[in-house]
Amino acid sequence: MSIIAAGTSSGQALVNTGNTDGTLVLQTNGSTTALTLGTDQSAVFAGDLKGLSLQETYVALSGTTPSVDCSAGNVFALSTTGNTTFTFSNAPSSGTGYGFILKLTAGGTHTISWPASVDWAAATAPDAPASGETDVLGFLTYDGGTTWYGFLAGDAMG
Repeated sequence: MSIIAAGTSSGQALVNTGNTDGTLVLQTNGSTTALTLGTDQSAVFAGDLKGLSLQETYVALSGTTPSVDCSAGNVFALSTTGNTTFTFSNAPSSGTGYGFILKLTAGGTHTISWPASVDWAAATAPDAPASGETDVLGFLTYDGGTTWYGFLAGDAMG
C-alpha cells in the first residue's frame, strides 16, 4: 500500500497497488473505495459526484473568417467588422457531446455565413443581427462535428 499526501486537505489518500489485474483503486480512510480506474480506461466512482461550480472558458474571436476552436473554449464572442464566414474546428470525437455559445455583435450591416454542417430549425439560419445589436447563438454536436444543431438563444440582446 502506498500513501499519497492529500495536498492542502487534511488526511491522506491511500492507493491500493495490490491489484494484479492492472486496475488502480483509490481509497479514503484506508478502506473505503472512492475511485477505481480500469485497464480499459473506465472509471467507477463510489458515491455521488457533485460539481461545486461550472466554469466556461471564454474566447474572443476576431476577423471576418473566425474559427471556433472547440478545444480552446465553449463561450465565444465576436463583433463583426465585415461579412463573416465561420468555421468550427476540433470538435470532440463522436459519442462525446459538446456545446458552445456564441455572442455575436454586429459592427455594421454584415452577412453571416455558417458551416454547411449546421442544422438550423426549418433548415433556415437566423438573420444576422442588425448593426449594433447582439444575438446569442447555441451550437451542439455529439458526432464529432459532422452535424451541429444551431439555435438562436437570444435576439437583439443589447
